[in-house]
Amino acid sequence: MNSLSKYIPIITATALMASCQRLSNQSKQISQSFQPNQLWLDTDGKHINAHGGGVIYANGKYYWFGEKRGSSASEGVSVYSSKNLYQWKNEGLALAKVDDPQSDIAHGGLMERPKVVYNAQTKQYVLWFHVELPKQGYKAARVGVAVSDEVTGPYQFVKSFRPNGNMSRDMTIYVDDDQQAYLVYSSRENYDLRIAKLQPDYLDVTTQDTLLFSQHREAPAIFKKERLYYLITSGCTGWDANKASLHVASNLFGPWQMIKDPMKGPLAEKTFGGQSTFILPVANKKDTFIFLADTWKPKNLIDSRYIWLPITFEAQLPVIQWSDSWRLEE
Repeated sequence: MNSLSKYIPIITATALMASCQRLSNQSKQISQSFQPNQLWLDTDGKHINAHGGGVIYANGKYYWFGEKRGSSASEGVSVYSSKNLYQWKNEGLALAKVDDPQSDIAHGGLMERPKVVYNAQTKQYVLWFHVELPKQGYKAARVGVAVSDEVTGPYQFVKSFRPNGNMSRDMTIYVDDDQQAYLVYSSRENYDLRIAKLQPDYLDVTTQDTLLFSQHREAPAIFKKERLYYLITSGCTGWDANKASLHVASNLFGPWQMIKDPMKGPLAEKTFGGQSTFILPVANKKDTFIFLADTWKPKNLIDSRYIWLPITFEAQLPVIQWSDSWRLEE
């Protein structure tokens, strides 16, 4: 059993914000701790608007990409920067919607689950995301690709498509130790979860595309520790939270073994009210990972909150224990 020493809990009793004074206190504390499900303010004092996102470490900083949301509308991909993971500066839109009604990223469509990776060969940052075309709901089920020479953008839209002809909704991008990148995506109306190897420039998939399992799962988040890969997914219950599942494999293409729900604590059976989006390996801290999830508020998506929790291990299996407030060990 691994020690919890690198994660320091601050508060153990579950509590809700009860007053404006609590909000004020929280805004001061947020600069030095993680407070899952609470209002997370950027350095301008505004609620961070980066939902369903992912984080990349580059040039000595972390960059958090996510869906910029209005009360319901998809407004592009936002990006924030931080040196310490607690304080985030709004860097604006990495990829904006466009006015051209013929564009795949025109206003009225959806841009979800953005993930950015760096390609050392082309020296470009590559943004992948889930695309739905304007006025078509979730019919299109495509992935989108955009590129930039700078991590914060602006990114130039390249194309959208169905990987190897397959539907693609919730997705993530994973780069392995050898810098080979992979797309993990929900397909066939979310009944299938698939993985596709990317081309060397990370701008398209190869034909090496495999079904991982058919268990009606979405919201994939993947990471590797030593020689094992760990995959956390969500059930398909719309905006409502549900039970997470953990799969483990020694090869990305499987076979994947379903283990159990890795969540522990209040509302663990509902993923603490959230849904997985990304696993962040903390830079310069070996085997230190943070679980990222979203608490969706469909009636006001801009107010959706974030759950960031430490991942520890018991008998080589990840455990995600709820904590009202915690920080990384210095």
